[in-house]
Amino acid sequence: MPHAGEARYDVVGIGNALVDVIAHADDHFIEQHGLVKGSMTLVETDRAVDLYRALGSAVEMSGGSAANTMCGVASFGGRAAYLGKVSDDELGDVFGHDLLAVGVTFRPGRPATEVPTGRCIIVVTPDAQRTMNTYLGVSSLLCPPDLDEDTIAGGRVLYMEGYLYDRDDAKAAFRRAAEVAHEAGRQVSLTLSDSFCVDRHRDDFLGLIADEVDLLFGNDDELCSLYRTDSFDEAIAAVRRDCPMAAITVGADGSYVVTSDDVVHVRAEPVARVIDTTGAGDLYAAGFLYGLTHDRPLPECGRLGSVAASEVISHVGPRPLVELRTLAS
Repeated sequence: MPHAGEARYDVVGIGNALVDVIAHADDHFIEQHGLVKGSMTLVETDRAVDLYRALGSAVEMSGGSAANTMCGVASFGGRAAYLGKVSDDELGDVFGHDLLAVGVTFRPGRPATEVPTGRCIIVVTPDAQRTMNTYLGVSSLLCPPDLDEDTIAGGRVLYMEGYLYDRDDAKAAFRRAAEVAHEAGRQVSLTLSDSFCVDRHRDDFLGLIADEVDLLFGNDDELCSLYRTDSFDEAIAAVRRDCPMAAITVGADGSYVVTSDDVVHVRAEPVARVIDTTGAGDLYAAGFLYGLTHDRPLPECGRLGSVAASEVISHVGPRPLVELRTLAS
């Protein structure tokens, strides 16, 4: 992998900086606050603040897709940094503390104290249903001046989260970050995040992939949505044409590592029982990126991705409960 000078980080991630606020409550709380049980709803500031106050006791931990991936890279023993926007408030402090605690360098953007830190309020009822209300808050306001360009230039691979791509300022930040990374001789990667995200930004994503992206992450549904086809084989052929490398997950069937020269199938790692698939794609990317930045062969990168994904789906929560480096051999 070409790089200008010694890299300080293996991977630098950019994404929505959200704090997961997890509380247990009964069905009366769900009804009292007009929540749709088992759903994920985007909410505005007042609603987020009201729900947060009403919960009382809750567990607060940093979240967000790209942040999960950077925690996974660190769990393998890699050097990871994260860029995301939080405010100078209690949850902003929680977010930064959690990343630093697992060894991820955090470079927050400029604080905007009038807009609170983003949060995903998760209400768990006695039947184990998770009802989520997500407030993006200041995380969605990331713009080019928020970028720590020295940090981006210091990472072997830049990893950008598609979820963040909703605003023009964020699009400009992605383009600038990719430009900085390439000027420093680094690689740029993008995760498609989910098929609804692809539907909203298809043309922009296709342009970004053609112009800036060296490595694309996604699953089969996202890739088919990107290329408007029901045929996975057609989607694979298209991404081979557009992007130097892609790592595409296919659930229990594992993943495909795609280059212009080859398509390699990587089997999923066995899991005794699937408990919670939240974070599976995030951790697959972590394993793949760790392998790539440690010069492992591409099939081995895919295997490390499968190892990380299998660990995270074996328990509740989107981050590993054991050090992934202990599972990597």
